[in-house]
Amino acid sequence: MTPPRPFDAQRALALAAQTFEIEARALQELAARQGEGFPAAVQAMLQCRGRVIVMGMGKSGHVGRKIAATLASTGTPAFFVHPAEASHGDLGMVMPGDVVLAISNSGESDELAAVLPAMRRLGVVLVGMTGKPASTLARHADIVISSAVEQEACPLNLAPTASTTAQMALGDALAVALLDARGFREEDFARSHPGGSLGRKLLMHVHDLMRSGDDVPRVGPDASFTALLREMTGKGLGFTAVADADGRVLGIFTDGDLRRLIERGADLRTLRAADVMHTTPKLVRADALAVDAADVMEQHRITSVLVVDAEQRLVGALNSNDLMRAKVI
Repeated sequence: MTPPRPFDAQRALALAAQTFEIEARALQELAARQGEGFPAAVQAMLQCRGRVIVMGMGKSGHVGRKIAATLASTGTPAFFVHPAEASHGDLGMVMPGDVVLAISNSGESDELAAVLPAMRRLGVVLVGMTGKPASTLARHADIVISSAVEQEACPLNLAPTASTTAQMALGDALAVALLDARGFREEDFARSHPGGSLGRKLLMHVHDLMRSGDDVPRVGPDASFTALLREMTGKGLGFTAVADADGRVLGIFTDGDLRRLIERGADLRTLRAADVMHTTPKLVRADALAVDAADVMEQHRITSVLVVDAEQRLVGALNSNDLMRAKVI
């Protein structure tokens, strides 16, 4: 190995710029190389009765794992099978009716070539993603997608760089074309990402987070001011709902209302809940999305809302702390 030269920051920046230029050019040229193979691959995956099995060795294998994950998260059931492990039993994961996406820049990977005849006997649709149209992989494949690049970004033109970028972009293009054809929506994406912020916003409902039962402060309209205040402070939410005997919401009284009464010098001992409540409280349905409740709070600059059912009966309460704990806001 040649002894390393002294580090040169400007040379490093120049090589970075050259890498970006080569890989950007490779992607621009990639579109012109796509012919009948790309839409045929999309159609095969749309019509697939089983799963999309992605295979690849070395750097192509790392790319393949990412492609399989992207497909699975955007509505196309997919997983990665290592070609070397496939030769020792994992080929049992591949079933008739599956589509196999085999990735190899050279198309001559020994481990991949070894399982190609077996996959043909299984009756799967074999899609080859390769940079060599005359390769072993291309000859065995039912459908070929070109991932060819003019040169690698590596100064030696050896290390997979531009070629793996092209493979990754082609995988993303397949996923995008498939999700569009399936009518994949934000709600579908959220269902496969329940732990992410989008999943929390699109899947979490008010009834998942609200306080309910005895945790909800409530009094009747004839309750004394003392009883109202005891209920509000005892439940620790900074307000109490006022509801009739059937549970229908009549109003709300908050700690802000209490401060304003004290500032006016009102005789609190003579007041009833009906005298001091706001008669138009902000309400949300229990089946509403939690993010919609957050929007109501933000729009009206309040920190709590009452939760009702379809008949406007009080079933819960929700405040901003509940939303923050669930990371909805």
